[in-house]
Amino acid sequence: MFEVGDPIGMGLVPSLAKPGGNVTGVAQVVAHEIYGKQLQMLVDLIPRLSRVALLWNPANLAQPAVVKQTEAAAKTLGITLQSLTAQGPDDFEKAVLSAIRGHSGALIVSRDAIFANHVGRLVELTAVHRLPAIYGYGSFAEAGGLIGYGPDPVEISRRAAALVARILNGAKPSDLPVEQPTKFELVINLKTAKALGITIPQSILVRADELIQ
Repeated sequence: MFEVGDPIGMGLVPSLAKPGGNVTGVAQVVAHEIYGKQLQMLVDLIPRLSRVALLWNPANLAQPAVVKQTEAAAKTLGITLQSLTAQGPDDFEKAVLSAIRGHSGALIVSRDAIFANHVGRLVELTAVHRLPAIYGYGSFAEAGGLIGYGPDPVEISRRAAALVARILNGAKPSDLPVEQPTKFELVINLKTAKALGITIPQSILVRADELIQ
């Protein structure tokens, strides 16, 4: 498996350390922690931010855990979280407009294939409506989104390929612990920040892996 968000909750393995069956791979359980960090970044970026929208895919069985993580972080930071759902690109505009009508000052787009496969559409919608957004993939910032922060997909691909190689060489999946991302990337689009009238604090700039001018 590759980038599965909650393999235990989905019934794929009984534990990460001892999968015990015919499934192993690279999971994203630890990646759920990024949402609290994303929310903190938005608080640091936007003065007097009090309400943030979270866009997630209810068809993804791992996404309820994302919502819980983000709700917990929002409660700690004193932020009201607006929950928005989308199961395909036709739902994107309605979701963004709901964020605007709900007076959310920023948007978090969860890490899901539905969103990753339609980068351009989401970036376009948030730009048109001048809604600051943070995404789970660096590719969104490269495409014009404000910030992308999440596990490095290149590292995940390499580790998954290494597991495949071990299995092809005779290793049993049941003996190979499920791995998790260890490298995270932060990509900031300074041009988009300027267009939105947002000044990126130095404390965030110094952490960036890539700054897009």
